[in-house]
Amino acid sequence: MLRPRSRLLTGNLACAVLALSICSNARAVEQDLKPDGPVVQVALLLDTSNSMDGLINQARTQLWKIVNEFNKSKYAGQQPKLQVALYEYGNNGLAAGEGYIRMVLPLTTDLDLVSEKLWGLKTNGGSEYCGQAIHNAATELAWSRNAHAYKAIFIAGNEPFTQGSVDFRASCSEALSKGVIINTIHCGPEGSGREGGWADGAKAGEGKFLNIDQDRASVVFAAPQDDELLKLSITINGTYVPYGKSGDEGKARQSVQTANASTASAGAERAYSSANATYTNGNWDLVDAVKEKKIDLATAKDSDLPEVMRKMTVEERQKYIDQQAAQRAEIQKRIAELYAARDKFVLEERQKQSSSEPETLDTAILKAVREQLNDRDFKTE
Repeated sequence: MLRPRSRLLTGNLACAVLALSICSNARAVEQDLKPDGPVVQVALLLDTSNSMDGLINQARTQLWKIVNEFNKSKYAGQQPKLQVALYEYGNNGLAAGEGYIRMVLPLTTDLDLVSEKLWGLKTNGGSEYCGQAIHNAATELAWSRNAHAYKAIFIAGNEPFTQGSVDFRASCSEALSKGVIINTIHCGPEGSGREGGWADGAKAGEGKFLNIDQDRASVVFAAPQDDELLKLSITINGTYVPYGKSGDEGKARQSVQTANASTASAGAERAYSSANATYTNGNWDLVDAVKEKKIDLATAKDSDLPEVMRKMTVEERQKYIDQQAAQRAEIQKRIAELYAARDKFVLEERQKQSSSEPETLDTAILKAVREQLNDRDFKTE
């Protein structure tokens, strides 16, 4: 039998252990939720059935304009880290046992890779199971637990939202439990979208119900700054230094996607993207990798470095990277100046139009994003 003093000591010890456990758990949760900075995570779920060629083309050509909306947004003065995921659904070329759904890309910061995958999508007739597509995105992707995050799924298509064996309400609930909202984009008239359940899907996902004409091209304004922006978009690529196994592949992808953007009248938007922090390539570019402390030039293997750097001393390597970084910063500054002037010009030209522009994928997404970012204390230009 414990004496009173022993019971007191035991009780105090138990309280101390409990307090330590609570503090430890609190620190663990705090550490888990402690943000590295604001985060934006967007999953695009695109219908790639036969009738959706226009939708896919809009996604390809308007990607950089959408990305730039996040480049113009800040949380507490910080630019958010952007991650994009891509799914396709409703394509007969996909496995029937998996609901004709494929994760094309998990959440990634590699925007050139997102662009590459969009340009690689092909349409094919199929069954569109929106509920299952949302379920897959909600459960498969690594959604952030950052308290300062904007997390959203944008699902676009034209068939009834209720198809398939997975109830979209349950899928939306799964997403909401992770702080992910669902925006639905019906490709067609608003009336048929409501009849097909697309408005119900947005309501269940606490997002926006939007309608677009997937076969309409966005209105493109030719601006005096475009030619120089296109040139700088190419010039800035020269400041990227490939390293490691994925270096040459990343560099080649960058070049191809720069060309794709220029042929799709999106060169100015891509140039502006390359001048912002959301465009980061630390997985293959040595300048970004050093900046992000992903690699130490003092211990880097010669075989991982480009040939021009292999015989350099550590000091010479650092000087070379610093020079590339400085050149890049100078180009980025010029791009930002030109893009601001272009923005002003385009706004003035748009205001001269008597009729409103057709709703396309970019305008629909931007409409939802601006409101939802503001609701989460992000400030947009």
